[in-house]
Amino acid sequence: MDEASLDDLRQELATLRAQEERLSAERDRLHHQIDFGFESGATRERELEVSAARRELHERIDLVSKILNARHVD
Repeated sequence: MDEASLDDLRQELATLRAQEERLSAERDRLHHQIDFGFESGATRERELEVSAARRELHERIDLVSKILNARHVD
């Protein structure tokens, strides 16, 4: 794998981590609303959507990290 490809993966990882940070903040806000009794059906539905998206991001982050770590060892 050439250096340009590694740079692309590093950039993708940074982007994924930024997305995960935003989703985590939204999820925390939604949990706060739910915990303090301000939820609606839409709040719970959105929390499920955000949690699912966050899990998918974590899977992608793990995959890109493994690829980068494998390339770093070679």
